Amino acid sequence: MIAGGRLPRCRRNGTGIYRRWGNLEALLADVAITRLTTTSPTPDTGSLEGDLRTYAATAARDVAGPDGMAILRLAISLSNSGQPGLEARDAFLAERTRQLQAMLDRARDRGEHPPDVLQVLDLILSPMYIRILFGTGPLTPAYTDELVDRLLCLHTAAGGG
Repeated sequence: MIAGGRLPRCRRNGTGIYRRWGNLEALLADVAITRLTTTSPTPDTGSLEGDLRTYAATAARDVAGPDGMAILRLAISLSNSGQPGLEARDAFLAERTRQLQAMLDRARDRGEHPPDVLQVLDLILSPMYIRILFGTGPLTPAYTDELVDRLLCLHTAAGGG
């Protein structure tokens, strides 16, 4: 706001933003999804293990990077902001899931027996997010490899690999 209670010109003419996205949460989710898809392409190394290791290393780099905490906070904030926020959070999660599913489908097409998306989310992404959010340790290459090893070991033990 400026003196006299008037909005600056750029704010008055910002209706195009609301026409396209509907609300601030949707705009922020679109920014986060665009960042996710442009900075973290789905790996294709030729093997499930290679894809998972590359994926985990890239996710660790992204979440520990300068924008990583902001994206996590955005996702948490959207989760707590009511119905429009839930839609935005769900769109972000749907994009992450789409990327993972494409990677797992490629592995299946090669004759491998990949885990399901929720296992990757639970055993690779979630522990990284917890470490970053609560500051319980760095996301080192050894740590991300350990997460992939656990996933593959549990998946194999369950008869999946």
